[in-house]
Amino acid sequence: MSDRAGKPLHLVIIGGGITGLTAAYEAKKQLEQSGRAHRITVYEKSDKFGGKINTLRRDGFIIERGPDSFLARKLAMADLAKELGLEDQLTGTNPEAKKTYILTRGKLHRMPPGLMLGIPTQLLPFARTSLLSPAGKARAMLDLLLPRREDQADESLGSFLERRLGREVLTQIAEPLLAGIYAGDTYALSLRATFPQFHSIEQKHRSLILGMMHNRKAGGEESRSLPEYARNTTFLTFKDGLDTVVNGLIDSLDNVRFVKDCGIRSIEKVEVVQEAEPASEASPSAYRLVRTDGELEEAGGVIVTLPSYGAAELLEKTIPVARQLREMEYVSVANVVLAYDESDIAHRLDGSGFVVPRREGRFITACTWTSKKWLHTAPAGKVLLRCYVGRAGDDRWLHMSADEVIRAVKRDLLETMGISAEPLFTELTPLMRSMPQYPVGHLERVRKVRESIRTAMPHVLVTGAAFHGVGLPDCVRQGREAGAELVKRLVEAKSEADAETSPV
Repeated sequence: MSDRAGKPLHLVIIGGGITGLTAAYEAKKQLEQSGRAHRITVYEKSDKFGGKINTLRRDGFIIERGPDSFLARKLAMADLAKELGLEDQLTGTNPEAKKTYILTRGKLHRMPPGLMLGIPTQLLPFARTSLLSPAGKARAMLDLLLPRREDQADESLGSFLERRLGREVLTQIAEPLLAGIYAGDTYALSLRATFPQFHSIEQKHRSLILGMMHNRKAGGEESRSLPEYARNTTFLTFKDGLDTVVNGLIDSLDNVRFVKDCGIRSIEKVEVVQEAEPASEASPSAYRLVRTDGELEEAGGVIVTLPSYGAAELLEKTIPVARQLREMEYVSVANVVLAYDESDIAHRLDGSGFVVPRREGRFITACTWTSKKWLHTAPAGKVLLRCYVGRAGDDRWLHMSADEVIRAVKRDLLETMGISAEPLFTELTPLMRSMPQYPVGHLERVRKVRESIRTAMPHVLVTGAAFHGVGLPDCVRQGREAGAELVKRLVEAKSEADAETSPV
């Protein structure tokens, strides 16, 4: 549908993280297929694109200061890599580093084989684990007998897991594994918004353990249909760093205008006066954006990919219900990367690292043995570790200097792994308000806010980690869905406008 007589449709993407870049990518693709003349602008208030993806190359090390990988089974990222011609850059975890440990009573205990998302699918290894007391194991086995919950209302992740498997499994195994994804409190996180598959399994199979066993078997069969690089690994990353996909996206958006060091202060709807060419715009409405430098920008459609509080600031004056986005809580976390000579590490690195239950009271929440998990990240003879600090209810690090944070991390490494040597270097990365918390009822709140926005501003969409998933594939999926949806709405609006003005 070429619109040669009219001026090009201008789409604005607010936020240059992975969600915004993929929204621009998909919108460009869809608009080119439609034949609609267009312009796309991506605004980013910081001095770099890519959002939390932040790859550092130092002394032969490849260091991720933000996310370090993504789930292989969520194919949105891998599919994007393939489209961008980056498929050969994908790499899985070291097959020799499949063990994961949990710190319990000050010692590292191997996680029993067969755990899926903290749920046992092999009963014998679970029965032998030293992570749980005999009473805790017996309580978990009650899941095999307990009835399903009939109430279909949302509940917290913590209450669900305690109801099915008992409090000991929750606190010792599930909580450090699952809540770590969100740095959250399991008793505050929505089951439907974080792990909806658990609810589905209970409804279909009654028993969570039996259902996970079934899914494990089915997953083994389904894995054969996955791309080869995704079949035998839980996680994927890029050989030269995650910013590979950011650079690939930017390169593919060759005719897109990128504006950094500049944000958007407000969005308002303006009426477009229909004159001699009533179908020259895709919609009878357009939007005026006020930039943080005071300049004005007009657009026919907008996608907002900011954190929820940033989206609220843009929209709440026009759409009061958008204030609810400001109420979403975020947790601030940090990671500390430490590099060592291999000879300085006496502890055997025979796995991917360890997680720390909240009840241990440690400063760190987890430690990834990065150079063991990802063989491309360190030169020969060197070791790279990455420790995480901060979670819901524990913000000690926010009140400490950088040196104090690093000293506290090194103290935990000394007491858990016996590392007394000074690292070759350290890198501390604060990630302020980086982990959105999905409370019980989150999905319903998102639905209502989006409905209100569509009613008031039909060609403005909000999306990103604050809505339907915090992982990189979730953000890629949401960005592409938003790009396709906005173009679809604009095409439909233009078709309606053409029909109304066409002579009978």
